[in-house]
Amino acid sequence: MTTSNLREESVREEVVLVDDEGRPVGVADKATVHGPTTPRHLAFSCYGFDAAGRLLVTRRAPDKRAFPLVWTGTCCGHPAPGEDIAAAVHRRLCDELGVEARDLTLLLPDFSYRASDGAVEENELCPVYVCRLEGDPEPAPDEVAEWVWWDWDAFLAAAEAPDSVLSPWARLQAPLLDPLLDTALPGLPRRRTA
Repeated sequence: MTTSNLREESVREEVVLVDDEGRPVGVADKATVHGPTTPRHLAFSCYGFDAAGRLLVTRRAPDKRAFPLVWTGTCCGHPAPGEDIAAAVHRRLCDELGVEARDLTLLLPDFSYRASDGAVEENELCPVYVCRLEGDPEPAPDEVAEWVWWDWDAFLAAAEAPDSVLSPWARLQAPLLDPLLDTALPGLPRRRTA
């Protein structure tokens, strides 16, 4: 475990509670906010691509409280109260995966979802970012169980599959991101499905 992760564990992590319009209405301890019914709060998702146009896909660690061992996009997390969301994305990519983002771009500023794994509900206003990554990750084992580089078309197909192994939020985000990727990350080599 990295020094950064040890430091984070010793500090109470808070999430920003938001109303239906996305306005902050308070804060709550992250450890207590996720349960069978979860108040709406601010989060983010990030999808990172390498120079070959492949997406870094991660599998959540087995000890994650919500959706353990589920495959998802590159990184998800929560900005701290008062923290800029883009800064939180950079922080989590570094802490969780040991990678730095280039060309971080917000594509879905108003994305929201609710999902339950049967024990824990997610209820998030979750802006979605994309970025470029260089090199392979060095993930924190308490955050990421596995990782793989996937072609974008394979990720889209997995998102559409009825028996998808992807997180509920990734299944919803992927088709919304697809038409925006070429503009957000020019020159990203991607295959197009007919």
